Amino acid sequence: MAFVEKKLPADAPAAAKALNWVDSRFPLSKLWYDQWGRYYAPKNFNYWYIFGSLAMLVLVIQIVSGIFLVMHYKPDANLAFASVEYIMRDVPWGWLVRYMHSTGASAFFIVVYLHMTRGLLYGSYRKPRELIWLFGVGIFLMLMAEAFMGYLLPWGQMSYWGAQVIVNLFGAIPFIGPDLSLWIRGDYVVSDATLNRFFSFHVIAVPLVLLGLVAAHLIALHEVGSNNPDGIEVKDTLGADGYPVDAIPSHPYYTVHDVFGVAVFLTIFSAVVFFAPEMGGYFLEYNNFIPADPLKTPPHIAPVWYFTPFYSVLRATTTQFMYALEIGVVAYVVLVMLRTKLPSKVKGGIAIVALVALAGMFVFDAKFWGVVLMGVSVLILAGLPWLDRSPVKSIRYRPTWHKYVFAVFGIAFLILGYLGVQPPTAGRTLVSQICTFIYFGFFMLMPWWSAMGQFKPVPKRVTFHPH
Repeated sequence: MAFVEKKLPADAPAAAKALNWVDSRFPLSKLWYDQWGRYYAPKNFNYWYIFGSLAMLVLVIQIVSGIFLVMHYKPDANLAFASVEYIMRDVPWGWLVRYMHSTGASAFFIVVYLHMTRGLLYGSYRKPRELIWLFGVGIFLMLMAEAFMGYLLPWGQMSYWGAQVIVNLFGAIPFIGPDLSLWIRGDYVVSDATLNRFFSFHVIAVPLVLLGLVAAHLIALHEVGSNNPDGIEVKDTLGADGYPVDAIPSHPYYTVHDVFGVAVFLTIFSAVVFFAPEMGGYFLEYNNFIPADPLKTPPHIAPVWYFTPFYSVLRATTTQFMYALEIGVVAYVVLVMLRTKLPSKVKGGIAIVALVALAGMFVFDAKFWGVVLMGVSVLILAGLPWLDRSPVKSIRYRPTWHKYVFAVFGIAFLILGYLGVQPPTAGRTLVSQICTFIYFGFFMLMPWWSAMGQFKPVPKRVTFHPH
């Protein structure tokens, strides 16, 4: 195709001429209109739908603040802690940049957890948005990797020993575990080699993958369109202009909507940064203000709060817990055999996998299965589009008791998170084991409970109340 540049009147504004020059060579305006300016979104969005934009904002805050931190940080085991102290005490506004980055890490997970909660409540993972959800789970995994690797960089006591514990967990994997742990550390203990490779991944490798997944997440979203609180496909009802009658342009309507949310978020974020950046030891642990000492183990080692629900699953997996787990596997297989209409070959495959798992429970110790369950507790999120068999998407039209199922799941997740930051006791371990069963039961039994009960009729058009 021949190059064509749009002709503008001679008296056109300079800005219009400059934009036309760029558009003739790069689809800048087209990208803006496709991705936001003329992207039509359902008109019944509520404030649950603001967390996607807030996640983008926090990502920008983390990248920008991270760039300024890297200018002064020294990825050297002998200098790392001192360089962080230098940033906090001597670099102009360094304390603010550091607190923005540390608070931003926790803010990122708060926003992402709320974003995922909205997806659960309104069925945003259901057809045709399965790929959007899978990209989102990938983003969550990359965030966890990014946060874990960044957690080591201050080279404080909790950074050092937290990394030591987590990396050593890979040693529980049969056959390859010790070599895998050695490869991750780059040495026989967490050392300068570990710090350097974690720094490289935290600053370059993982952010590149994360940005790619965010781009894929947004492209997939704008390809199939946004979900809404009613779970209705607005593209099914088009107007004479070819646009959905129950949708409105994102700009200016949701631009204003998001700007308000951003203002509220930045107010809260600034209050935390200026007045409570440590958040009582949850955002920045007190032990991390002590230089790493390989010869002195802290009395209680726990990861940052956003990892603790999954860490609790790991700690809940004791030798006694394995007996309950074996009974649970047998009961689940019996349920699948008796209460599903799956093909015989599929049922046979499930039975074989269950037998292999049961045999493995007698061969490998509880530590290994704790690592397995911790990993599965995250990866199981990717199966939601196929586990949920409900005839409706939104919680609005499900049976009332479904809301209590979601509530019990949410409470169990919060309890696991709280117990993960507490020193283990017999009572706390028992509670975490019960909550672990509730957590996995929510997903594993979803094909049955999600289809049970009396569902409310779903309207053909979205319900919208102007405000």
